[in-house]
Amino acid sequence: MTQHATQAASEVAGDTILAVNNIEVIYDHVILVLKGVSLSVPKGGIVALLGANGAGKTTTLKAISNLLRAERGDVTKGNIRFHGEEVQALSPNQLVRRGCIQVMEGRHCFGHLTIEENLLTGAYTRKDGAAAIREDLEMVYNYFPRLRERRQSQAGYTSGGEQQMCAIGRALMSRPDMILLDEPSMGLAPQLVEEIFEIVKELNSEQGVSFLLAEQNTNVALKYATYGYILEAGRIVLDGEASALRENEDVKEFYLGVGGEGRRSFKAVKHYKRRKRWLA
Repeated sequence: MTQHATQAASEVAGDTILAVNNIEVIYDHVILVLKGVSLSVPKGGIVALLGANGAGKTTTLKAISNLLRAERGDVTKGNIRFHGEEVQALSPNQLVRRGCIQVMEGRHCFGHLTIEENLLTGAYTRKDGAAAIREDLEMVYNYFPRLRERRQSQAGYTSGGEQQMCAIGRALMSRPDMILLDEPSMGLAPQLVEEIFEIVKELNSEQGVSFLLAEQNTNVALKYATYGYILEAGRIVLDGEASALRENEDVKEFYLGVGGEGRRSFKAVKHYKRRKRWLA
């Protein structure tokens, strides 16, 4: 069965929440950034999108969340399906209403608003009433007790870890089926990174939220994800179960800091068989 046939069968079976099929992304009508990227996220799954800085991870997430146009980028080939429907023509607001939201790299809290005010901005698309929103606010505080303590503090005066928690909590307030999480470990101490990923795991198992994580911290991402894709220069060069990727010698060398020296990319590995995932 071909890759497209497999993806179609999975969507029909209802076990795939997101399917990205051979997308190409161009900035300013000239710069080709993504070259035939394909990936999928199962319902209730945690999938890691890995790669070095500049590999195309953030661009992939912005293509899915439809934030590319703000940066003069366009999906020029392929399609993106969320809950089985093509969504690349939707606005970011429409996609949030359908249950997919992105937590941006660098946290991007509203610095002049309090933590609680930031969280409540995440519910702006909802129409289920104040009582339901307050209930979900309490749920966010239960997952992030530190935010409850700082609820009246201006977000701009809180720590990087608290701002990251606030950004994830704000996304939760939209009642998402799926969160696109961009570099959640960036600039945080290892202990805080572990704490945030533990909460992501709890949200996944207890609330059923699916996650697509774009991360440079391959070690921690593969610890919590069930499946992973590795991007290099705008292409998927390797994918597999997280446990298998952790044991892959090339992944160990390039991304986990284990192994020999002298290799610069997967392209330099003679025994590596690249899967062709882009259109001819």
